[in-house]
Amino acid sequence: MRLKNTFYVIGGGGAFLVFAVPLLWALFRSVQPNDVIVAAPNASTFFHLTWDNFRTLIEGPGNLIRAVGNSLVVALSTAILTALLATFAGYGFARFRFRSAPVLFALVVVSMMIPFQAILTPLYLEMNTLRLTDSLFGLVLFYTTVNLPFGVFVMRNSFASVPVELEDSAHVDGCGTLRMLGSVLRPLIMPGAATVALYAFLAAWTEFLGALTFLTKDELYTLPVALVNVQAGAYGEINFGSLVAGAVIAMIPCVILYVGLQRFYVTGLASGAVKG
Repeated sequence: MRLKNTFYVIGGGGAFLVFAVPLLWALFRSVQPNDVIVAAPNASTFFHLTWDNFRTLIEGPGNLIRAVGNSLVVALSTAILTALLATFAGYGFARFRFRSAPVLFALVVVSMMIPFQAILTPLYLEMNTLRLTDSLFGLVLFYTTVNLPFGVFVMRNSFASVPVELEDSAHVDGCGTLRMLGSVLRPLIMPGAATVALYAFLAAWTEFLGALTFLTKDELYTLPVALVNVQAGAYGEINFGSLVAGAVIAMIPCVILYVGLQRFYVTGLASGAVKG
């Protein structure tokens, strides 16, 4: 037993270092001047710390605060819309029996394996025809579409793990479907819904290629696109200080959400993995 505990302690400590050291190193580099970052290690300047990188991002011409606001609007809207649509679709696949249900669910699962880059060009043409390019609403629809298959898969398995007798009892007591979803089943499906919302938020918050393709106006840029624009200084020189500081700013909402929803996230992923 002692050897087993020692193995767990060593394994856990090693895993913590693998994930924590890059984050702590990025935090440290973000408060160093750019010339210190790109120069050879020098003990006399290595601990010269400053907030200039963050000040440049916030007060500079890149207007990072507006980009952070755009990213928050897009990511939160995507998370809420994906969780809602996945909940209703998952309930339909889990509870209603119709002839084409297995085929439709198989298509949903298969669509998870298709990278959105493969359909980016035809999707751009369609969205441009519908005037959904250069629009945060269009970007939300795009991210919701991309993340919805995973959400439906998780929510369908979450509802499948709930006993049908529980819903029958609620119907006998006069409970309607929407009220039953909100009052009776909500505590049981929260891990799945939180998993879907967190997955969609992280995917929308960090996504770059789609935002770069569908947005051309500076005032609509999300954080990943804005960071590319502010990283280059005079003569194309990369400002690594601003780039690392921007990466730290981008990490903050992800870390807060992940820590806050970690319990639900792990439970929801386990449910999606073992329930058929």
